[in-house]
Amino acid sequence: MTQRPLDLDAVHAFVRIAELGSFTLAADAMRTTQAAVSLKLKRLEDRLGCRLIERTPRYVQLSARGAAFLDHARELLVVHDRALALFAGARQRLTIGISDHVAGPELPMLIARMNAQDPRLVIEIRIGSSADLLQSFDRRELDTVIVRMHAGRSDGNVLTDEDFSWFAAPGWQHRLGEPLPLATMAEPCGVRALAGQLLDAAGVPWTEIFVGGGVAAVAAAVMAGLGVAALAPRMVPFGAVDVGAKLGLPDLPRLPVLLHTRVKEGRARDALDALSAAFKSAVRG
Repeated sequence: MTQRPLDLDAVHAFVRIAELGSFTLAADAMRTTQAAVSLKLKRLEDRLGCRLIERTPRYVQLSARGAAFLDHARELLVVHDRALALFAGARQRLTIGISDHVAGPELPMLIARMNAQDPRLVIEIRIGSSADLLQSFDRRELDTVIVRMHAGRSDGNVLTDEDFSWFAAPGWQHRLGEPLPLATMAEPCGVRALAGQLLDAAGVPWTEIFVGGGVAAVAAAVMAGLGVAALAPRMVPFGAVDVGAKLGLPDLPRLPVLLHTRVKEGRARDALDALSAAFKSAVRG
């Protein structure tokens, strides 16, 4: 007996839910409603005769059958997109600037997955400070930027916001009477400026002990015991300690992640929506 083919839209919904861990984020990535995503998944589960996703009020998790199906589902979508690419003409290019304070350790995996899922799209990434990336965006050198806050600008769409804390290496001790040693990004960096302003307002003397090299280098300097840094928790290696309360440092606010783009539709917009949803998922942990 001939079996009915799988619904590719339903397969796509399943993959998005599995990757993002959320029906809401999957709906955002697919530019549809949560109800529509749920319906697509149910249609796929009914077709396969098994539950792929376990749902509870607190989490979304793959079932054993869902975990076994996930790689095959991804391969099916990749083959489908490659077949379409034969008739799609020239590949479309999308240049994205991402703030170093936003990118995080997930970025290479996210970009690799985007490239694999749509071979008709060439994605170029630039990493830098939010201020520099926004200038490049304004000069139309970048199609899109995903950045942290930037003083003096009120444009851009807020994707999410994220906790920041003062981190140090386990066992690190601040020597009494000495300025607080900070590891920071180089100028221009909005997080660096904010940290300095808050410390000054709280009357905490400080000095920069390590400057520049990117967030990964700043985190490495922290873990080497050079000093303290204002970072998002997902940016620091396992074992780093939040020392803000212990040292009496001022609270850091939640900082937004902002999207600025001129991309409105098509494959590039689909990829951008998926990337935006993935960042929301990464921030949520």
